[in-house]
Amino acid sequence: METLMVDRVHGSLRLFMHRNAVFLCERLCAQFPAETNVQLLATCYLHNNQPYAAYHILKGKKLPESRYLFAMSCFRMNLLREAEEALCPVNEPSIEVPSGATGHYLLGVIYRYTGRVEAAAEQFVQALTLDPLLWAAYEELCILGVAEDANECFSEATALRLQQELTSTSNVEKSNFVNENRFLSSNVSASFGDSPKQIKQLHANTTAEVSGYPHVKSTALHMQNGAPSNLSQFDTPSPTSTQASGIAPPPLFRNMHAYQNTAGGNAPSKPKVNAPNLTLRRKYIDEAGLKKVSGRLFNQSSDSVPRRSARLSRDTTINSNSNISQFGGNGTDHSSGKLRVNSSTPSKLCSTALPSVQVRKGKPQATENFDEGNRYHVVDEMWTDNVTSTSSSTSIVDGRYPEQEKSERVLSQDSKLAIGIRELMALLRTLGEGYRLSCLFKCQEALEVYRKLPEAQFNTGWVLCQVGKTHFELVNYLEADHFFELAHRLSPCTLEGMDIYSTVLYHLNEEMRLSYLAQDLVSIDRLSPQAWCAVGNCFALRKDHETALKNFQRAVQLDSRVAYAHTLCGHEYSALEDYENSIKLYRSALQVDERHYNAWYGLGVRNEEALEMMEKAIFADKKNPLPKYQKALILLGLQKYPDALDELERLKEIAPHESSMYALMGKIYKQLNILDKAVFCFGIALDLKPPAADVAIIKSAMEKVHLPDELMDDDDDDDEI
Repeated sequence: METLMVDRVHGSLRLFMHRNAVFLCERLCAQFPAETNVQLLATCYLHNNQPYAAYHILKGKKLPESRYLFAMSCFRMNLLREAEEALCPVNEPSIEVPSGATGHYLLGVIYRYTGRVEAAAEQFVQALTLDPLLWAAYEELCILGVAEDANECFSEATALRLQQELTSTSNVEKSNFVNENRFLSSNVSASFGDSPKQIKQLHANTTAEVSGYPHVKSTALHMQNGAPSNLSQFDTPSPTSTQASGIAPPPLFRNMHAYQNTAGGNAPSKPKVNAPNLTLRRKYIDEAGLKKVSGRLFNQSSDSVPRRSARLSRDTTINSNSNISQFGGNGTDHSSGKLRVNSSTPSKLCSTALPSVQVRKGKPQATENFDEGNRYHVVDEMWTDNVTSTSSSTSIVDGRYPEQEKSERVLSQDSKLAIGIRELMALLRTLGEGYRLSCLFKCQEALEVYRKLPEAQFNTGWVLCQVGKTHFELVNYLEADHFFELAHRLSPCTLEGMDIYSTVLYHLNEEMRLSYLAQDLVSIDRLSPQAWCAVGNCFALRKDHETALKNFQRAVQLDSRVAYAHTLCGHEYSALEDYENSIKLYRSALQVDERHYNAWYGLGVRNEEALEMMEKAIFADKKNPLPKYQKALILLGLQKYPDALDELERLKEIAPHESSMYALMGKIYKQLNILDKAVFCFGIALDLKPPAADVAIIKSAMEKVHLPDELMDDDDDDDEI
């Protein structure tokens, strides 16, 4: 029951039936509350967009997979501190990050969003070391501006290492498969009663076959040893001991008329078995495409002359220990309606009854195969491709041994794998180098790299959007418009980069096209920040800044990790002359991406203008404390902490009993890591009896003095202090 339910849950997830998967998995966990089943339920919750449910059932779990799923739940709920604790517990520093490369990648993203760039870069590099094909990690390194050259990251040495890893994994799987077939072969041999030497020879045949074509040879093994074997999938009753003859089971062939030679120099005599004792035998052979094969034991007569199949007789050398006589559809004695089998050498393998094909009544014997048409064409292809393997390990066809063919097949597979890895690495080198250069704003060089891509790769939505962004950075809006339009036409449901496209249309004053783009994006996904950025740009072009601001705020609400949405909000606040909020939004954008130059530009322009205005206000009224306090706030925003403290010291002479001034000084000392002075200033601010609304903020800042900067909620403090 448990296995069936687990299989159904995985099937529902594969078919995107997430609600059905959740329901079944909840029943599974109620009946079998193992932690692995709880992990599966958490996976279902995450697929069904219920991270809070996954968080609830995984809290406190210790298995690595549980820790990773719990961290992912916390990340999607924006509980970054708990996510980091799950991946890298503070009280267990030696514990490994779960889930390998993906675990390091998730930890790197958490470090990035909490402002620890160096630690984030280390995690992304570690993720790439474990999995060179984890493109997302290299992309994050490019965004941080610390990515190494793509030729080094996706080098030939990396390709060789990846090939070795994949080859070793494949060899382990093949070894496991061969071991399984060894077990099956030993059971078959035991039922035959073979001698150790013959068992070894049979084992060599079967293992050589499995190594070459694992999807084919298991069928051949089953067909060869199917008569008295105890393999469960055949569901075949074994014949009685009196039914045994000196004839070996037949190998796989189109019409099943090719059989291995039997013991003795002459044709064997008819087995002395009564007809009622002849039991029908059925074989179910899925891999060869056979549905059902029914047959009975044939009586052998010594006067039959076998006919050798013309297709296999041209180059085949018959070994003395394993001779094969093959028959086509005409290899029968028409007087008796039975196949005739010749034998030349003794063999202990030939100890079981010979199954064959029952002749259907009412059909000519020449057409009496398994069924009509080409229903069993797979059988013929498998036999003709692998006839040397089914005969014997020492038989030679075209002067080549089966082991030779197997080695050549393995070498061919390895060479194809090596070629594929080299081609993939070459593609990633080109894409990675172009993306790295564009993130470093080396736009012309990036364009030259992108032009080296094959046409099939260049004409994709992602590449065309990157080329459009590069032209946008070069302020070449016409070319950017051209490539973005191609990208949107080629991949209309790709939303990445469409916010930049809307800004391009804004600069070109393409109001109608911008409006159409905004409506199109909203119709595709109204919960995407790119769609609402396009709508906001549409209203900004019409000078409706308040409505544009609402749409940009909607984009921030949908995804607070989109730096460009924060920047656009800051632009609209500036247009509304709300410089304080514009500075706040620019700083929020820089917290998401400190290399987002658009926010630096807006912050610099606003701060320069604000500083000039504050200087003029101070010069006009030197006794007024408000311009000095505002100037200190601006200097704090520019991270000019010593200048801000100097301005506050001058302000202290004018207004020594202002609690907000001491609270701001405490915040600056905290940034300078002078914690004792920070606590002292916060204490003085509380002693001066600030307003009730400010008391809670100052106390909260005082409690967070000894916490790292990334764990402090700076934005809330900035609003009030």
